Amino acid sequence: MKHILATILLAAAFTTANAQYANEKIKVGQLAPELELADTAGKNMKLSDIYKKRVVLIDFWASWCGPCRRANPRLVAMYQKYEPQKIKGAKKGFEIVSVSLDKEKDPWIKAIAKDNLYWKYHISDLGGWKSKAAEAYGVSFIPQACLVGPDGKIIAVYTSAEQAEADLEKLVKEGYKKAKG
Repeated sequence: MKHILATILLAAAFTTANAQYANEKIKVGQLAPELELADTAGKNMKLSDIYKKRVVLIDFWASWCGPCRRANPRLVAMYQKYEPQKIKGAKKGFEIVSVSLDKEKDPWIKAIAKDNLYWKYHISDLGGWKSKAAEAYGVSFIPQACLVGPDGKIIAVYTSAEQAEADLEKLVKEGYKKAKG
């Protein structure tokens, strides 16, 4: 009886912990909210221009975020693995858009270089937690990520970017089946 009660309490605690991290603003299947933010050179970029013909992982992070920085090597490895792959419905494959919640440009740019985040899409309004992107995507903690299809619809929402790997693997397998079939 004690084991059953302990199991029930553990399950309840796990459910409560996961619920606190649930993103209530972004839902699978909805159109990704548009983002138009400056890149590291100050040039405005629109998310809708990036995801056309691509599957895009939007990664919310900051230079000051320890868990984000520790996750970056896995994110780089994921990019190296999936960027050259054929993905179903995405003629231009896979891309990452890193959205920084930094408030200062210099630490943001230094972190990109230090962590070897070599993809070309790094954007921010340098608004910190008051970022327009964080508000639009319901980001209340980082790291956090979502996967967007070439149609602009949300495929999945994650508490960390590396969780996208299972979905990317499925999309690659589907892409190869289509290419071979």
